Amino acid sequence: MIDSTHCLIVVATDREAAPFREAGLRTVVSGVGRVNAAIATTLAIQGFESPPLVIASGIAGALPGVDVMPIGGVVIGDRAIAADEGIRTPTGFQSIAEMGFPLAGFMDGDAVNADAGLVRHLASRLPDGVVGPIATVGTCSGTDAAAAELATRTGAIAEAMEGVGVLQAARLLGARAVEVRVISNGTGDRPGQVWDLGKAFSTLVTVAEAIASD
Repeated sequence: MIDSTHCLIVVATDREAAPFREAGLRTVVSGVGRVNAAIATTLAIQGFESPPLVIASGIAGALPGVDVMPIGGVVIGDRAIAADEGIRTPTGFQSIAEMGFPLAGFMDGDAVNADAGLVRHLASRLPDGVVGPIATVGTCSGTDAAAAELATRTGAIAEAMEGVGVLQAARLLGARAVEVRVISNGTGDRPGQVWDLGKAFSTLVTVAEAIASD
């Protein structure tokens, strides 16, 4: 169960914050990117008497795969992957963890595992949601090749720009955390991408209400 009175929502933009604030949930707007997200999460957690439940949320892009997430689909992230941290070599990408430089002692390779109990609970509250890894990127996948490489390399089903920062900060401060995203667009060649922000934000209202109703 999620105690909505002791829960922190972290989003990148005011528009993403609106559904959660309207649902009465304490919400912080971090700005775009993992560094902004980590700083905002850290400062917000320090405003609680004890570590809150932390949920990184907002919109995301669907990565290619056998079962591509539809626009408006909900992704409950069981892993937040630091997808950009590493080096590109003539033979491909090597993650920072593979290079022998772990980002943090509690990380699972190049990923932060979400709290398993929160993942299960949100999956029960959002039965149409899909559980899977979400890649945190600094540069979104604007070509078919980039999207395919990211999906194949990480196994992620969606990409966004803040999740790892939120989950890292939460773990360091003793807070349970998870990432929940709504698909707003596809990835791949930019001119061919399909977007539907209206549908995505409508679904984000459903996500906020599901969290607040506990």
